[in-house]
Amino acid sequence: MKSSIPVVNTTCAYCGVGCGIRVRVQDPGRRQVTLEGDPDHPANYGKLCAKGATLAETIGLEKRQLAPQIRGREVDWSVATDYVARKITEVLEKHGPDAIGLYLSGQLLTEDYYVANKFAKGFLGTANVDTNSRLCMSSSVVGHKRAFGEDLVPTCYEDIDHADLMVLVGSNTAWCHPIVYQRIKNARQNNPRLKVVVIDPRRTDTCDIADLHLPLRAGTDVLLFNGLLARLFEKGCLDYDFIEAHTDGFREAVRQAIDDTTDPAVIADTCGLATRDIETFYSWFEQTGKTLTFYSQGVNQSITGSDKVNAIINCHLATGRIGKPGAGPFSLTGQPNAMGGREVGGLANQLAAHMDFDEDSVDRVARFWKAPNMARKPGLKTLDLFEAARRGDIKVLWIMATNPAVSLPDNNRVREALENCELVIVSDCIADTDTMAYADVKLPAQGWGEKDGTVTNSERCLSRQRAFLASPGLAKPDWQIVSEVARAMGFEAAFSFYEPADVFREHARLSCFENNTGQRQRFFNLEPLANIQQAVYDQLKPTQWPLKPALNGRLFSDGRFATASGKARFISTAHRPVANATSEEYPLQLNTGRVRDQWHTMTRTAFAKRLNAHKPRPFMEIHPDTATEYGISDGDIVHVESRWGEMLAAASVSEGVQREQLFIPIHWNDQFSSRGRVGPLVNPDVDDHSGQPELKHTPVRIRKETFALYARLWTRREIRKPSSDYWVKVQGDHAIVYDMAHQQWTEWTTLLTGSDPASVQYQDPRRNTFRYAWFNGPRLERCLFLSPEPLALNEQWINQLFSKERLERFERQALLSGMAPGHIEDTGAIVCACHSVGEKTILRAISQGCCSATEIGSATKAGTNCGSCVGELNQMIAATLSQPEDQGNQLREQQTAGYELPRQ
Repeated sequence: MKSSIPVVNTTCAYCGVGCGIRVRVQDPGRRQVTLEGDPDHPANYGKLCAKGATLAETIGLEKRQLAPQIRGREVDWSVATDYVARKITEVLEKHGPDAIGLYLSGQLLTEDYYVANKFAKGFLGTANVDTNSRLCMSSSVVGHKRAFGEDLVPTCYEDIDHADLMVLVGSNTAWCHPIVYQRIKNARQNNPRLKVVVIDPRRTDTCDIADLHLPLRAGTDVLLFNGLLARLFEKGCLDYDFIEAHTDGFREAVRQAIDDTTDPAVIADTCGLATRDIETFYSWFEQTGKTLTFYSQGVNQSITGSDKVNAIINCHLATGRIGKPGAGPFSLTGQPNAMGGREVGGLANQLAAHMDFDEDSVDRVARFWKAPNMARKPGLKTLDLFEAARRGDIKVLWIMATNPAVSLPDNNRVREALENCELVIVSDCIADTDTMAYADVKLPAQGWGEKDGTVTNSERCLSRQRAFLASPGLAKPDWQIVSEVARAMGFEAAFSFYEPADVFREHARLSCFENNTGQRQRFFNLEPLANIQQAVYDQLKPTQWPLKPALNGRLFSDGRFATASGKARFISTAHRPVANATSEEYPLQLNTGRVRDQWHTMTRTAFAKRLNAHKPRPFMEIHPDTATEYGISDGDIVHVESRWGEMLAAASVSEGVQREQLFIPIHWNDQFSSRGRVGPLVNPDVDDHSGQPELKHTPVRIRKETFALYARLWTRREIRKPSSDYWVKVQGDHAIVYDMAHQQWTEWTTLLTGSDPASVQYQDPRRNTFRYAWFNGPRLERCLFLSPEPLALNEQWINQLFSKERLERFERQALLSGMAPGHIEDTGAIVCACHSVGEKTILRAISQGCCSATEIGSATKAGTNCGSCVGELNQMIAATLSQPEDQGNQLREQQTAGYELPRQ
């Protein structure tokens, strides 16, 4: 029977895949909704990853910013708007427009982005407007503009179904773009000719479907692809007709590639690869016309990121593999509207509608906006913007929908900037973020489910994000907040927007304004939508630009590019060693990235309790040999230090990283850990062309950290941030868990246990082991474990005890032992977040004969929903089945054994 509740079609709030979602509001007052993938959306055809599937768990009002505040005092909107307008006006009059900066986000909708850029660049006169896409895709922007004349992704998701070779460079697609990965996986199953090459220093879950993995050294991508271009030239595997008719600069690019080296053995030695593997990759590329090359942050986040992008594009131009089904370079964007931000000029070196700061474009935009104070030159890129704030040159900094106090490199210096800036304004939906702590003015913005507007995904597809919940408290959309400040400053006529469709129409009109004159025309053109009516906007289906059906979503099929000559440009790229190389003082390389079930700085995903189960604590992947060298075991707390900062993380010993390399995720912030931010360590070097930081290579040193006391607290209620030397907070299904460690016992144990005596307790003073539990009648309220050694506990079972209204006597006894009763299965750490399937459950299934991910799925449900854990399942199968027979038998006995209740 079909539900009678209306369906709202919207778009996911996470990565750049841009998946469609169907939402039904069950109880609007309690904000209870159900959601599923939209089967008609061309990005996902109904599939969702674990993050998208749990969005309904993130829309509560817990920790929401619901009213404006000025220096801690709650005010109404008129007061807040007038205050911001007056302060900006004062700074303009006293210091000029260059003393004002805006820092935006790919979490904003296109309409938000457009109004903020128009306000700053057209009416304040400052181009100091940048976005967190600077950390994500700005090197791709440079590469596209240099090669194609405009920031254009030429490919589309449909190309996946046509390709015979897919090359994934610097992209853990399985975890960061799971729905694209599933489509690649399906294409591989359906096409026996298809080969997949993964180029990445780490062996990630994406390698699960790879025919070839090239674990190259960090920063050597340009050499690898220059070698490929030189090889294609030597072998005569080039499309000279295409090169002659449709490109410029070929000879110079090939000469530079040959100058680097043509010897595969030299390339292999520099890249840290086997010569035979390079030969295999080059051979497959030579022989396969339908080649699709995906690249993401591993390419972009580098001081040579722009050159890496162009080295890849050069190989496609040289073989004419662009504008054709199944062929082309494909940049996978990181955020839901990173592309939309680029369309409206979200970067400091861009104007709106894919225009730059050349004289004609500045004049054109100024006339269209009727802008009295048009910015005439590019502004400060992200790190320069925050450094200017630290020096005191930026007097007002307005931050929207992002958390730079966590996400930016050399993070402690960024916090100094926020501390020193005269006026920090933060528009966000969440009240308790690291960045909000520095805000002088806090403005409540709408969140996902309340916002209404458009986003653009990785394949240039516009989709609607639609509101299905009422705006809580005094929260407003960002475009409206900015418009009201602009009107308060006297710019009423230019900011008379009252619906998001008003903004979208102007955005579309600018895209086609004077876009049919002159030799060079911009490909970004939304002319058919320039007069879109409200009713059509409300019902707008996913729409890909350019709006020409004959292109089938693919650019450059006619060989025409967006340059003045109409030809694509080869860009000469030379291999350069990474800056800040390792040394005797800092001998290891730090690589940063994402985990499967978290997003950016956890301000949304941390509310989805299922997503906290897979990788719940800050960790550091380290090779077994390196771990042995430093005396580190799995689970040990490790101190990681660079010349910029330090952090603590739990060791995760893995052969997926190279011996000289470490990997640490980016997500943890001060709300969830005391010293778990990786940002303070990361070096602030940037690409000279794009300004994108080098987030993949920081020289570090490590040491094992030891503590006198380790503690783990489960509690139903959040506590104040612990005063311990190290702590991590995990929001579980039924309780909040705090891991703590301290250098001394002293009075700290008394602070933990509190004045309320425990209902039951176990103490072993000789071993300094203590366990406490507090009950409210038969209901468990909190429990605490103290030990001089790191704690190994059955976490899933203890979490389940908090789901019960009554604990039996045997459960109370078992709780103090820290071990489940013998008849209770220890499921282990969660692997499959969708179905909450633990590691030990999966290992038992393997021990009982499951030899494939499909068989494990049938037995446990693991991997049967979004499929993003399938790579991990296959790794567990391979690791178990590769062990010697006696070790395998011993492991199987451990997996199937119960637990005996210790004597009390």
